[in-house]
Amino acid sequence: MSAFPARHARSPRRPIRVGVVAGLAVLASLVLGSTATMTAAVTGQSLFLAAAPRAVEVQKTVEPTAPPTSVPPVPLPAPAESIPAPTVAAAPAVVDLCALPDVVAALAAGDDAATIAAAGGAEVFRSAVAGAMAPCVDLGDPGRVWTVINKTRPLAPVDYRPADLAMPEDMRSTVGGSLRSDAAAALSAMAGAASAAGVGEIALESGFRSLTTQETTYGSQANAQGSEEADRTSARPGFSEHQSGLAADVVPCGAGCGTLDDLGATAQGQWIVEHAWEFGWITRYEDGFTPVTGYSPEPWHLRYIGPELARAYHDGGWHTLEDFFGLGAAPGYLE
Repeated sequence: MSAFPARHARSPRRPIRVGVVAGLAVLASLVLGSTATMTAAVTGQSLFLAAAPRAVEVQKTVEPTAPPTSVPPVPLPAPAESIPAPTVAAAPAVVDLCALPDVVAALAAGDDAATIAAAGGAEVFRSAVAGAMAPCVDLGDPGRVWTVINKTRPLAPVDYRPADLAMPEDMRSTVGGSLRSDAAAALSAMAGAASAAGVGEIALESGFRSLTTQETTYGSQANAQGSEEADRTSARPGFSEHQSGLAADVVPCGAGCGTLDDLGATAQGQWIVEHAWEFGWITRYEDGFTPVTGYSPEPWHLRYIGPELARAYHDGGWHTLEDFFGLGAAPGYLE
């Protein structure tokens, strides 16, 4: 009884010691924390960064469930040794053709092909004329292959007649028409090439018409249809390309010959569209260009302008002589 109660009385002091130890630990932590805080404040380091190494060590212990997908590196382009300079084609200079002695001499000699060659070629010639840089080239001269005859540009003189009319050789002429000699030879060559290509025969129905003949032709159209309708399909006297000897109306032939209206739907008509320019001919009145030419489409009405100009006309994608030479449209007569 005397010893045991005394020992039980001292037992409450043990928790006090544990609490003291725990308190000292907390105090030490606070002191250390304060020291770390002070150190961070002095050194400028973050407490988070100070703890980062432990986080990294933990991550190293975690094995990835699957290796990351390997992405091949994208190859970089090889460095350019030099930057290529763009190539710019210089446009041919347009000069006054009439200041070129060879052009003046060829004009005086009446040699159209030599005039075009002396100018530097058909496209240079055309550009100069269209750009008003060739005042000595007269588009109103009916004796030149480049003449332009339309409803605002009559022949001058009004009773003009070519001096060198000839019949096309080795081809049929249904009404005995003739053409200027160079145009006649070119039409014969074209018809022969079409036949050799197997597309069929091409015949001349109408070539040169004198002023008197055109008066009759136009008069019959006006009497039958009225002058307004006749003006769409026939030229008034003095305004017809046929009078220059450089225009030809052609028809397709087989066992017999068809009409003018038949040509467009035939193999001959298609061949003419594709190849006539090779022989110096163009289709003068194309479909869709009545507001410029003043005439309804006439696939049978061909106009000779010579092989040089015809090539430039074809290669340039032109459809009317008015546009080709920079002239205004001629939809109607100047009353």
